[in-house]
Amino acid sequence: MGELFWKVQAAVFYCLTLVGALIPVAATERGGAVVGSVIWRILPKRRDIVQDNLKEALGYLGAHPLWCVPGSGTAPLAAQTYGNLGTSLIEVCKLYHGRGEHLIADIELRGLEHYEAARARNKGVICFSGHCGNWELMALALGRLLGDGAVVAKRQNNPHFNRMVERMRMSYNSRVIYKKGAFRGILSALRSGDMVGILADQAASHEDGVLVSVMGRKAWASKAPVLLARKSGAPLLPVFIHREGDHHVITFYPEHTFSGDMSDCGIQKETQALSHYVENFVAAHPAQWYWMHRRWKRAGQAWV
Repeated sequence: MGELFWKVQAAVFYCLTLVGALIPVAATERGGAVVGSVIWRILPKRRDIVQDNLKEALGYLGAHPLWCVPGSGTAPLAAQTYGNLGTSLIEVCKLYHGRGEHLIADIELRGLEHYEAARARNKGVICFSGHCGNWELMALALGRLLGDGAVVAKRQNNPHFNRMVERMRMSYNSRVIYKKGAFRGILSALRSGDMVGILADQAASHEDGVLVSVMGRKAWASKAPVLLARKSGAPLLPVFIHREGDHHVITFYPEHTFSGDMSDCGIQKETQALSHYVENFVAAHPAQWYWMHRRWKRAGQAWV
């Protein structure tokens, strides 16, 4: 019964994503608004998380020097967030079914000189990012535009679904390193000179993380990027994608310079420094972050 369910589930996923892929390019934004509205209605728990996260964060973000929407409240930002998510989902459907080449062709790359300088060191490149903009498009685009790369992701329980996504990703020169036992796989990829993308903006466990300040509140953040950079010697570049008008922009920031202090306090400080890159993105593009995640779970509600 389990095997049959998995096959049906994978078939439904394929059909639904194909429908998304067939939406005309000119109707992508309108379709995204509809998809976002449907998600808003059918996932009330996630809707509550989005509204609560925005409510708690807006006071802090409003004073951030990169804050770009003065006077905007929770409701309009939530609506924009869902519209952006719906549009991103349609774009991913097009990519997975080989109909999204225009999305990659239209991407604007900024700060490419930082990537080229890091790649010239021949130690691989750690691309540090978060669930910002259309992060799946960024992963596939970097593999297609800059050569073989890998991203760290969770293995899906459904093996048929997992294989389907793997095949789709491989067509863009992008492969998956699964989170379980990922440390060794990442080091191996870096030794081979590959680019590895890590999305490190979600709540980590007590064992794998350290407490940092995220938009003014305590949160658990993964210390893996810091440990990987030290162990491998690979340069770490903050890299983010955002939607700008009718196209996407991928920005490479200068290589992050580590202090070399690998004490517990040093690791905490470096993890905090990396978290600020995500925080800056959210302040500049608040509707393009994944507010659905309970980022501050397990850390209490205290402000820091």
